[in-house]
Amino acid sequence: MTSTDFTALPDLASRALGGSVSAANDELFAQRENLIKAEAPFFDPADFGHKGKVYDGWETRRRRDDGHDYAIVRLGSAGIIHGIVVDTAHFKGNYPPFISIEAASIEGYPSIEEVMKADWQTIVEKSPAEGHAANAYAVADRHRWTHVRLSIYPDGGVARLRVHGEVVPDPRFLDGTVDLLAAENGGRLVGCSDAFYASPANIILPGRARNMGEGWENSRRRGGGNDFAVFSLAAAGIPRHVEIDTSYYVGNAPGWVRLSTADARTADITDEGAWTELLSRTAVQPDTRHRFVLDATDAATHLRLDVYPDGGLSRLRLFGDLDATALSETRRTWWEALPQSHQALVADQAPR
Repeated sequence: MTSTDFTALPDLASRALGGSVSAANDELFAQRENLIKAEAPFFDPADFGHKGKVYDGWETRRRRDDGHDYAIVRLGSAGIIHGIVVDTAHFKGNYPPFISIEAASIEGYPSIEEVMKADWQTIVEKSPAEGHAANAYAVADRHRWTHVRLSIYPDGGVARLRVHGEVVPDPRFLDGTVDLLAAENGGRLVGCSDAFYASPANIILPGRARNMGEGWENSRRRGGGNDFAVFSLAAAGIPRHVEIDTSYYVGNAPGWVRLSTADARTADITDEGAWTELLSRTAVQPDTRHRFVLDATDAATHLRLDVYPDGGLSRLRLFGDLDATALSETRRTWWEALPQSHQALVADQAPR
């Protein structure tokens, strides 16, 4: 993976995934919460407030001492970070010339006082940053982290912080029937035919979409064929029921949908013969949550959604049970990715 290939991985810090900016030592000019907005930063040259120019980002005051500023982000889903983007879009004369990133792995739901005292590890050393640029930094550390701390030197503004990586779910929450497709559990988009208006990665995000812009919408198909999206499941499991939600898609929902599954542990998913029909081609209605019971008996690692001939969805849920092998592997992956300081706190959960 090159220095920027990691941007194809999910943004673990995104507000859309449940991230939160827990603290910042200063946010005089622009509030810290802007750092993790899912949408791209905007700029209105005529927009001024009482404190000065209004920026869509986090901006601190000018320092008159030797210190530096920081913001702490609780990741929406804990995971292994492959790379970080510190986007200084529109910050041209007020960006920080240097940044660094630290990470921590914390059990449960700590107060900010507890977070500050955590075992913080540097994952991006103090490095130069450019103004009005998406500054990308690869991360070599392969531990699982729950929080990151962005430090800027000495002060300035950052529009967005993107923390790209792999979700490593806590196996204690994967017993029983779970959403095998959910991004917060580790589900991920791996391919699609068309994402002209919005990516199908949106349809596996937490919660219900609030409008059409928060789902998947492809362009209008003028030729033959149909659109599709392929997802890697959080872990291998047996599907039990599915929810296909076309809410807010009134004149641009699909006419029909079809679902197929494959098990990459035993077959090549690029081979059409590896796929088994899970839900046959079925008519769906606009602006409707549909639920279907499934008759699957075999575990799968991947799901393919076909829409006919085109059209959008707001959410897709695939509920099922992890098979015994997958649950065991998930436990081991989680345990081996924990830093030693976190392992010590949950020693009773070590895989046997």
